[in-house]
Amino acid sequence: MATITYVQPDGRPVTLTVDDGESVMRGAVLNGVDGILAQCGGGASCGTCHVYVADPAPALPPMHAVEDELLYGTAAPRRDTSRLSCQLPVDDRLDGLVVHLPDRQI
Repeated sequence: MATITYVQPDGRPVTLTVDDGESVMRGAVLNGVDGILAQCGGGASCGTCHVYVADPAPALPPMHAVEDELLYGTAAPRRDTSRLSCQLPVDDRLDGLVVHLPDRQI
């Protein structure tokens, strides 16, 4: 399990404990966090689970080419810290992760 904090565009944090094996996206969706649409359900095909990872970030898995490509088409601007939350599997290495939600997903 990992504690993940989702920071809304207005600065309001939502901190959750997310089970190992889930994704950062699924943790948000299962707990009703506003701002993660996840229209494709985690298939890395829509880009509506875009987040900005706060620094310092725990060790994240490398970005795959598909994720990299989708991040160029997100509704909110891509940043150096942009990731698709569906591509971030949760385990104890992500404990303390903070992600900021963009002001829009579509």
